[in-house]
Amino acid sequence: MSLELRNVSLKQGQDSIIDDVSLLFERGTMNVLLGPTLAGKTTLMRLMAGLDKPTSGDVLVDGVSVLQVPVRRRSVAMVYQQFVNYPSLTVYENIASPLRVAGLPKAEIEKRVADASRVLRLDPFLKRLPAQLSGGQQQRTAIARALVKHAELVLLDEPLANLDYKLREELREELPKLFAATGTILVYATTEPTEALLLGGTTATLWQGRVTQVGPTPSVYRSPANIDAARVFSDPPLNEFTTTLSGPRATLPRGGDIDAQSLLPNLPDGIYRIGFRVEDAKLGTVSGAPLAFPGQVAVTEISGSESFVHLDIGSGTWVSLVLGVHDWKPGAPAEIRIDPARIFVFDEGGRLVRAPEARIARTSALV
Repeated sequence: MSLELRNVSLKQGQDSIIDDVSLLFERGTMNVLLGPTLAGKTTLMRLMAGLDKPTSGDVLVDGVSVLQVPVRRRSVAMVYQQFVNYPSLTVYENIASPLRVAGLPKAEIEKRVADASRVLRLDPFLKRLPAQLSGGQQQRTAIARALVKHAELVLLDEPLANLDYKLREELREELPKLFAATGTILVYATTEPTEALLLGGTTATLWQGRVTQVGPTPSVYRSPANIDAARVFSDPPLNEFTTTLSGPRATLPRGGDIDAQSLLPNLPDGIYRIGFRVEDAKLGTVSGAPLAFPGQVAVTEISGSESFVHLDIGSGTWVSLVLGVHDWKPGAPAEIRIDPARIFVFDEGGRLVRAPEARIARTSALV
């Protein structure tokens, strides 16, 4: 089975919710929709499932339009972040319900439910009602119901958000394998760049209802085609500034300028947009980092063994990732230093001109 969205758009009144999206998903593939809240991920999934119809464009399965095919006749399973279970049915019956509707033999139903409940750690809860479960257990029940259907298209809309960290890590690894073994097209929506990197496969970045880039997940992370794709694939947000290159000098965000060859070697005069990720924004003296931007600490966020230091540089706020636990006081002077080899350079229209040198990123060994 293949699923294709061909120039799909969806409007509500004068508002464009999905804007001219074209995507192709092949059998047995892992596909990630990555974008911030309200980027259009859930709407796009509803269009794939047939729950909504596009204002224009087409949805095709194996090259044939399915716009007129009702949802019940499609081989689709969908799990939302806000799980839906039947409150009067036990966990076992919730999972088995689509199989009973399909008229499968009792032995096959029992086997599929047992397999799914084992993978999703639901064996101890099969006789309970949803009201007797935690939010994470209810979410796993909804995922199990999708898993047992052996649908050709499975749509998972931020399905692990309600689970504890350890179980999320395990299921991120297991779910793609499980669905790939059945030849299913798996489409997984997330707001988290780290989750996209861990899942791998192919990623489509979404920004304000548009697909800004599609490709192998590590490649999209390393070389975003435009500044919108780079923003989607950066968490905390991408640090940015604009510079004007004129002759031998390039302007800096707080005024003044710098030798153009230090910042933008071998580029023609013009306006450029510079972006760099938090792990490349170094605090303090860094050997080989000629770009230094003084400022004041605004806030420090401690996240496990890492600290995110937000620095007010006058023209905006940048974020630096510092390993270890640090207690930087608000208002304390600090300096962000950048190695020019680690910056993204975009032209005035936001198209990528130059990507940083490839290296292993902190988020995944894949990149």
